[in-house]
Amino acid sequence: MAETTGSSTSTTSTPTPQEKAAATRKKNATKRSTSAKKAAQTRAANQGTAARKTTARKTKSTATRTRTTAAKEAAEAKSTARSAVARAGEIAEKAVLVPVGAALITRDRVGEVVEEFRMTYSTRKKTENEFKRFERRGTSALKSIERDMRARTEPVFKNVELVGARVENAVQGTRTAATKASTTVQERLAAIA
Repeated sequence: MAETTGSSTSTTSTPTPQEKAAATRKKNATKRSTSAKKAAQTRAANQGTAARKTTARKTKSTATRTRTTAAKEAAEAKSTARSAVARAGEIAEKAVLVPVGAALITRDRVGEVVEEFRMTYSTRKKTENEFKRFERRGTSALKSIERDMRARTEPVFKNVELVGARVENAVQGTRTAATKASTTVQERLAAIA
């Protein structure tokens, strides 16, 4: 094999100032472009992140509002149903309680009247005292009527007998009522004893 040696000529050229300036401009433009692209990517990424966060926040807020609205509506429906049931229960309760209360109050009042009657006529002495009180009341009423009659003397002269009969009737009626009351009291005292 044969060897050939050759000399290679290398030409090294020194760049001219214009070429240096052009290369610097190109290099700076590339750096600016790269920086601008990076900045744009960063902005886009930041905007994307912000948009995702905003969308997530809005979605969460909408979901929360929807849940809150649904909960309020459910609570209102439950409250309305409970109110209707409560009102029906109150009406039913009143329908039972009113007659029971009325019966108990009536029982208490009757008991008070019976107790008062028993206390007034429980002994013969008390009964006699009550009759004397009735008699005094009748006597005072009779005297009052007689006074009224005397005050009207002129027109009364013609009707004295009629007035006397009426007074006698009133007295007899009072005596009859007193006798009946006495008999009733004695019968009840006998029944109690």
